[in-house]
Amino acid sequence: MKLTFRWYGENDPVTLEKIRQIPTMTGIVSAVYDVAPGGVWSRESIARIKELAEANDLEFEVVESVPVHEEIKLGTKNAEKLIDIYCENVKRLGEAGVKCICYNFMPVFDWLRSKLEYKHADGCNSLSYHEEDLMKMDPKKGELSLPGWDASYTKEQMGKLLDDYANVDEEKLFGNLKIFLDAVIPVAKAAGVNMAIHPDDPPWGIFGLPRIITGEKNLERFLSLVDEKENGLTFCTGALGANPENDMVRMAGKFADRIHFVHLRNVLHLGKRDFVEVGHPTSCGSLDMYGIAKALVDGGFDGYVRPDHGRMIWGETNSHYGYGLYDRALGATYIAGLFEAIERSKQ
Repeated sequence: MKLTFRWYGENDPVTLEKIRQIPTMTGIVSAVYDVAPGGVWSRESIARIKELAEANDLEFEVVESVPVHEEIKLGTKNAEKLIDIYCENVKRLGEAGVKCICYNFMPVFDWLRSKLEYKHADGCNSLSYHEEDLMKMDPKKGELSLPGWDASYTKEQMGKLLDDYANVDEEKLFGNLKIFLDAVIPVAKAAGVNMAIHPDDPPWGIFGLPRIITGEKNLERFLSLVDEKENGLTFCTGALGANPENDMVRMAGKFADRIHFVHLRNVLHLGKRDFVEVGHPTSCGSLDMYGIAKALVDGGFDGYVRPDHGRMIWGETNSHYGYGLYDRALGATYIAGLFEAIERSKQ
């Protein structure tokens, strides 16, 4: 297992100097953030991230993410050209030594929450999702504003995009995903890169949009679209684990040989479709973090792991909600301890 940490670039208040001080940390997870989806990442920009990481004794082997353009998901006439550009980025990242690319195929919205600063009894705050609150909002009217998309679209653009998806159901989205994979996976294979799709967060349809990377059955279907090692998963426990019906320990073991990247975090179920993000340890939430880690190790997983969304604790603030330093660093040391204990018990 290689422990990694998300880094948002040179303007991230969580600096590389701080990240390198986290015990057992091996590398960063980053991306070229100033190029819009559908653009080509310059070799100079990729090399700059690698140079800065290595200057701090950190590796740059995981990218999160190379965004998939909405027209690829929609299957428009421009999709083929945009997939070619995507393949070029995969080639360039492989040349630079990147070994894993995390991406998602979620229509319009990336991770989605109803509240960004849910107040906990101990005074910290975190992200939370309450279905009833979210369904009262209308994104076409600009009533919903969350990081990851609100700066990307005007109200008019958002409305048009949602209308464009009116004719795209789960079957159509799976079909467009297969077209994407058929083109990208051979390029990734040649470049020495594993592609790791991130599950939908939360793992159910929202605002009438289809979502397909949601649970065990659909993960099986996804992996069968292109049955190659390079076509794999980002196993995000917080995303998949938001649905109480997902057996996280079972899935971790079942898919371990096709999991290239793991996001480990815990959630506390407040209802069928209501949850709040909590501290990483098992005792903090509803997920068996030890059981998940053990199932991964027992299944032969030996890839990249990072702590995912953390709480805001000890007065810390950050414009990237969920991506402060303190709680993620606590999560990283907890994860390192879990894996050390499990791996040593097998010796």
